[in-house]
Amino acid sequence: MLKLRVITALVLLPIVLGAMFGLDRIPFALVAGIFFLLAGWEWAAMMGKISQAVRLLWTLLLAGAMVLAELFQPAWLLNAIPAWWLLALVLVVGYPGNAGVWYRTGLMSVVGLLLLVPSWAAVVQLQDQGALGLAGPFALLFILLWVWAADTGAYFAGRALGKHKLAPLVSPGKTIEGLVGGVLLSLVVVGGVYASGVLDASLIPLLLVALMTVLASALGDLFESMVKRQRGFKDSGTILPGHGGMLDRIDSVTAAMPIALAGFNWFGLPGGSL
Repeated sequence: MLKLRVITALVLLPIVLGAMFGLDRIPFALVAGIFFLLAGWEWAAMMGKISQAVRLLWTLLLAGAMVLAELFQPAWLLNAIPAWWLLALVLVVGYPGNAGVWYRTGLMSVVGLLLLVPSWAAVVQLQDQGALGLAGPFALLFILLWVWAADTGAYFAGRALGKHKLAPLVSPGKTIEGLVGGVLLSLVVVGGVYASGVLDASLIPLLLVALMTVLASALGDLFESMVKRQRGFKDSGTILPGHGGMLDRIDSVTAAMPIALAGFNWFGLPGGSL
């Protein structure tokens, strides 16, 4: 399994980095869109017991919504999305008692759009416009680094110190100690890059946005885990050998990216969605 994970990562990494650093906005949006549409195809299967035709129609609806988001680039879409993630937090905390309320195909179809369209739009915006004084590809890579550092820190801190379950009814393997370790490592990374002098940002607002973003990434992971558990799935799909599905790989990003852009706006940092 580990060998498969490494091979898959080695194949994907040059594709992702090549697209980030080598493509202009529209070609990059198309490449990123493929990843998000694959995730959307998997999400459609998690919405409930639906036919392949309905699954395909919903994925086409997602593609249409992404096109509209790129054409009109509505700032409110990214600025308002934190309200959705606050609701998602309520759903995760109340699971499984509240599942009968929200786990319905119609509602889940709307939720899928809220998950994927703003996050894709945020990725495209960052890659094109940049943030924090960094050119687009470097800005996107920097914020992805926050998420990756949080995942790495959570893994090692959880293994070494984890005793208290974070959300046992949603994802039994995650611990509070892991979450704290992930947050701390991410903030150390942010502080280290800030100390290099390459960023156009004040330290305290930057750390606050990073904290919000990392906590949101953990929520994105938990939310997808909750939906998978409710649907009876272990993974969102099998497209990535050793990793599961595409949605399994970007679940943290679905929350992190739009929250980061909203945070830049709220704290007056360069690179917001306006």
